[in-house]
Amino acid sequence: MSSLNKLLIEFLEYLEVERSRSQKTIENYSYYIRRFLMWAEISKPEDITIELIRNYRIYLNRWTDEKGVGLKKNTQNYHVIAIRSFLKYLAKRDIKSLSAEKIEVGKNPSHEIEFLDGDEMIRLLQAASANDLKSLRDRAILEFLFSAGLRVSELVNINRDQINLERQEFSVRGKGDKIRIVFISDSAKSALEKYLNKRTDAEEEIFINISKNISGTVSKIRKDKLKNKKAKAQTKRLTARSVERIVKFYAAKAGIVKDVHPHTLRHSFATDLLANGADIRSVQTMLGHSSIITTQIYTHITNTQLKDTHKRFHANKKKGA
Repeated sequence: MSSLNKLLIEFLEYLEVERSRSQKTIENYSYYIRRFLMWAEISKPEDITIELIRNYRIYLNRWTDEKGVGLKKNTQNYHVIAIRSFLKYLAKRDIKSLSAEKIEVGKNPSHEIEFLDGDEMIRLLQAASANDLKSLRDRAILEFLFSAGLRVSELVNINRDQINLERQEFSVRGKGDKIRIVFISDSAKSALEKYLNKRTDAEEEIFINISKNISGTVSKIRKDKLKNKKAKAQTKRLTARSVERIVKFYAAKAGIVKDVHPHTLRHSFATDLLANGADIRSVQTMLGHSSIITTQIYTHITNTQLKDTHKRFHANKKKGA
């Protein structure tokens, strides 16, 4: 094993044990750094130079897959951030290598946040209005994403014992394994109660896969799950991809032409709070952002809304004066 590969393993262990990084973060860092080392074909820390990094960034910028699709700027930056973190770790251990401070992270191109307005949000929620188990589950999913501003990864990992329906709050483990308290609306509480009351199983997962042959209840699965592996698979926790498909299905059903995905509802949650007078620090806390800079992107949206309001109610008033 080369010196760099051994150091990489120790770095990943450091992230896990001393920095308490999530498994997903560790997997991503491992992928990005291993990709760099395979491209560079180097074995010693001192072989990492600023020229090597520059050439690697050119490689990332010009790389395309078999369909001719390149890497987005933010994806390229993820590679660079991982390498910088690795170099900082080497410096912490007094191992000679390139200083991380010599590597600048490129600016991400600004992009507009997609969110739903009030009318679109109502239509989306009403699209899941049937009373069968699957529809009740889907309505609860939509309500929770919008009411609590959850990331889809947070939503799919919720268990029954996490939620206090009386207080309408629960804790979630977000990015960096940080735990925060989130709150749900009366509407979200009602949707969850209807969904859970329809279920007769004792599975701990809140949002589970519901097979079409269950006929509105998962009680049979609960009775037979030790005998029937297929039935056991039918009660598994929903995946993030499954939730994405659910959101897109109801957006299309509601006649919403925007590209709606779970994070759109998180954006809608933040935008709605700010538009109705919430302070940005509170929104930062509710979203679980470690930096206020991440939250500030939503102020551009609400500032535009305020400008439109100013035009309608102030400028016109002055004309008629």
